[in-house]
Amino acid sequence: MLPEPVHVKGVFSQVLAHPPSTGSHKDRLFIDCSTIDPATSKQVANTVTATQQGNFVDAPMSGGVVGATAGTLTFMLGSPSSLLQRAEPVLMMMGKRVLHCGDQGAGLVGKLANNYLLAINNIATAEAMNLGIKAGLDPKVLANVINVSTGKCWPSEVNNPVKGVVEGSPAGRDYSGGFGISLMKKDLGLAIQAASEAGAQLELGDKANEVYDLAAKDERCKGKDFSVVYRYLGGIE
Repeated sequence: MLPEPVHVKGVFSQVLAHPPSTGSHKDRLFIDCSTIDPATSKQVANTVTATQQGNFVDAPMSGGVVGATAGTLTFMLGSPSSLLQRAEPVLMMMGKRVLHCGDQGAGLVGKLANNYLLAINNIATAEAMNLGIKAGLDPKVLANVINVSTGKCWPSEVNNPVKGVVEGSPAGRDYSGGFGISLMKKDLGLAIQAASEAGAQLELGDKANEVYDLAAKDERCKGKDFSVVYRYLGGIE
């Protein structure tokens, strides 16, 4: 479970360069839980196969710091069906759900598509809350309107960016903890890259990426949970 594609490639180049001195290597199973681009993941998987040192599957997760601490993560698994019975029990030690998305690389596509939507929903929620509050609405009243209406989403209901709306959310502790804004910026960039490689048109990606880039550099927001976009947009706290 590593931060960037370069780290994954670096680790596996070392692992494959120094195979165990005894025993068969063909049955080894490598489960990579990093969120990286599908192209790099497939490259590493092909290298593992070519060196006959085992099998490589991708299993990025959703659930954040809270899910990791509680052992309730959801894993998006990209794996041949023949390896499911080996991979799933390992992942279930860390989480509560394993979603088989398809062959190797498919888990990452699912994760990046989800995080692309999350990144944009987060900005939209921050803007909508800011709009309503500055026009005179009580934050909790506004959040309730959204969460029983068609605007409901994870950032509005669970990770609301306004302090006092959702008990225990990062907004209530100066945006500490949670999913770091730099990590969201990274995942959004990977989603944009994956879309380009797949020939999928994105209209909102570049603008959202610009917002996260600027917010991540802002001293008031640096190192905070990604819901701190609300502060970057000038939201009332």
